[in-house]
Amino acid sequence: MITFILNDKLIQTEEPAGSLLLDFIRYKAHLMGTKAGCREGDCGACTVLEGVLENGEVRYKSILSCLTPLGNVQGKHIVTIEGLQKEKMSPVQQAIIENSATQCGFCTPGFIMSLTAHSLAPEKSSPEKVVDAISGNICRCTGYRSIKQAATDIATVLAKKDKKDPLGWLIKEAFLPEYFRDIASRLKEIQPAVPQETKEGKWVGGGTDLFVQQPDALRTRPLLFLKKEKDLQQIKREGDTIRIGAAVTAGDIMQNTIMQQHFPQIKTYFKLISSEPVRNMGTVAGNIVNASPIADLTIFFLALDAELVLQAKTGTERKVPLRKFYTGYKQLVLTPDEKITEIRFSLPRNVHFNFEKVSKRQHLDIASVNSAILIEKEGNIMTKVHLSAGGVYPWPFYAEKTSTFLTGKELSVDVIFEAVEILLSEIAPISDVRGSKAYKSLLLRQLFLTHFAGMFPEDFTPELLFSKLMA
Repeated sequence: MITFILNDKLIQTEEPAGSLLLDFIRYKAHLMGTKAGCREGDCGACTVLEGVLENGEVRYKSILSCLTPLGNVQGKHIVTIEGLQKEKMSPVQQAIIENSATQCGFCTPGFIMSLTAHSLAPEKSSPEKVVDAISGNICRCTGYRSIKQAATDIATVLAKKDKKDPLGWLIKEAFLPEYFRDIASRLKEIQPAVPQETKEGKWVGGGTDLFVQQPDALRTRPLLFLKKEKDLQQIKREGDTIRIGAAVTAGDIMQNTIMQQHFPQIKTYFKLISSEPVRNMGTVAGNIVNASPIADLTIFFLALDAELVLQAKTGTERKVPLRKFYTGYKQLVLTPDEKITEIRFSLPRNVHFNFEKVSKRQHLDIASVNSAILIEKEGNIMTKVHLSAGGVYPWPFYAEKTSTFLTGKELSVDVIFEAVEILLSEIAPISDVRGSKAYKSLLLRQLFLTHFAGMFPEDFTPELLFSKLMA
């Protein structure tokens, strides 16, 4: 039995845990405002709110119902466009109407839900942040200008939000219906996600990849859900080690104060990774096990020389460096009875870190080539270097030869360009829909140089790098 609250109604269903939330909403609950669009997590027409009880309060975020298995909504509050109905339009809906920010209307419920999720966010609003909140929503009619105008109006209203009682203010200002006041107490009465009843089944994280590939096969298959394991959803610092649970999402990492402290540009980096609702769902373990050669999170953590903790169904654990986790295309050292429970890395000192990504679209797209680098240095000597790249090898690539060459070297233009030749000699890109072999090699060279130009702008000016390239 899966129990959750759908809008204002308590739901108890025996539908398979692998069935999709979108299908339940439309064909079991008969709420047709949530649209079935791409079913791949791209269009955002199926966006809903997910509310989770944390420390006595409900925290809301936008998710894609087309990729969410029912097993991941146990004990949560799910809100569709129908769940916002009240006597008058919300300021979000009113801004959409007044700015003519809808035409055919198919995408509109998804936009409204993403914008409402933003209104519930604890961060101070701004027009830029409102636009970021709809990064996962596509409209083929309006050209987006009217939607951006609506976003500006919404930000103006949200600037007045009462920080002491944000929920009460949102209800008073008609962003939310009155029943939202009671959701926290109602969720407390629902049985939380219980431990896995069996040790047999396929592990599922956020579902953002698996339920694109095989939704029908997974519907009735025995599944084990990482998000039922509370201890897998935490980010901790213990001494100089950061420990990230397998069920932590990209959004969790992006918003975590520990990660922000040590990686001040992490929000900029992670805006290049998928869209907001996908970041709210996709887990770090899922991104790693997926073994995509261009997996953004994997490339990020490879440059941190991260280590994985693997746990067998018997409870025994072993540790594997992330750079040793892949043995071939989509091939892992992970055995069938193991799961990732944690990814950990040591905090470097005197560190410089950078992440770069090139894709056909700047946001909400799969990388053609991505890369990350970590450099520790004392004076002008690089004492530790870890370099990673995606899209240039059959699996997420750790540039071992280049990293070894740079370690102990002086930070200079001549050394960097010598490293370029080593880097290009150890990659093995292929031509595909994202670019030719030659193009990907060129991209990686440029990203490698961009790392140094971004981290050490006084030593590696664009003019200096260009003149060296042309020499």
